[in-house]
Amino acid sequence: MIVPDWPAAARVHAVMTTRNTQLEELHAVLPRDPAWLRQVHGTQVVNLDNPRALEGDAAITRTPNTVCAIQVADCMPLLLADAAGTVVGGAHAGWRGMSAGVIEATVDALGVRASELIAWLGPAIGPRVYEVGDEVRAAFAEKDAFSATRPGHWLLDLYAVARARLQQKGVHRIFGGGFCTYSDPQRFYSYRRDGSTGRMAALIWLT
Repeated sequence: MIVPDWPAAARVHAVMTTRNTQLEELHAVLPRDPAWLRQVHGTQVVNLDNPRALEGDAAITRTPNTVCAIQVADCMPLLLADAAGTVVGGAHAGWRGMSAGVIEATVDALGVRASELIAWLGPAIGPRVYEVGDEVRAAFAEKDAFSATRPGHWLLDLYAVARARLQQKGVHRIFGGGFCTYSDPQRFYSYRRDGSTGRMAALIWLT
């Protein structure tokens, strides 16, 4: 498992599984079973303190021992917490959700000033291998996050887009990034690399 390297409050706990993480190992660190979402590449944020349904691409909680869980296999998992350790959340940030505003929606749903938040960008497909088409580039204003490869195709830096959008919202303490799920088959699942594959999970909770 990966433990985020970020200056979170003592009440904030987070882990990221890898393809080598055993269920027994995960259950040993979690206070209870996670709240697994039905992720749909959208912008819906589920408040786990009073959930109507578990369909969405982000979750937040202020309740101790309630575990937010985001599943990925190339999309970027984003974890957020306030400096005081009163609220935490996670978002499933692939290109569709990110272009639609899932990061901004999650920041807003946390209900604290953005300047009080810290963010961690978990393992995602990296900018040297994530080739997309013109339709993906057209969905983003952050054109400098794209570099041309061949006609109609571009390399997309998901981490650069996430940092830009967090900063635009007022979140400036951003950690993580620098992973590449596609290029590290020993540690990570990658849908782009393997097709049908497993999923990793980014989990965050309060004690």
